[in-house]
Amino acid sequence: MTERVYLTPDGKEDLERELNELLTVRRPALAQKLKEAVAEGDLKENADYHDAKEQQAFLEGRIQYIENILRSAEIIVNSGSSDIVHVGSLVTIVEDGNDEEETYSIVGAAEANPREGKISNESPIGGALLGRKKGDKVRVSTPNGEIIFKIKKIK
Repeated sequence: MTERVYLTPDGKEDLERELNELLTVRRPALAQKLKEAVAEGDLKENADYHDAKEQQAFLEGRIQYIENILRSAEIIVNSGSSDIVHVGSLVTIVEDGNDEEETYSIVGAAEANPREGKISNESPIGGALLGRKKGDKVRVSTPNGEIIFKIKKIK
């Protein structure tokens, strides 16, 4: 069974931009680097050659990963206010005993970036928020222990 991959339109655009960069800039530059390393002769002890081959393997793996995501992704569009948290929702929560609000966008794992306020639907907090309503208290088990959040707003 294939795992469902979710992307927002922005996430799709970011991946398409990265893929284009990898295919049109990085891959040709790496091919040139390999060509130059091969021209140096003895490949057994050629550090530049081995480094370029390692970079090439990583690059090709990343290209395949992005192509697979883009091929199978379900694009999630946030249609504004909603009563229930789903992938694509913008959720404002407050930790029990704290007044500071935190707002997160619930996204698929492929574009999660907690520093940017994008948490995966598969993360402990993201998964616990799915299907919940404004005003709900949500209990989340995290690596640092259990936390209780109250949902303040859903967009």
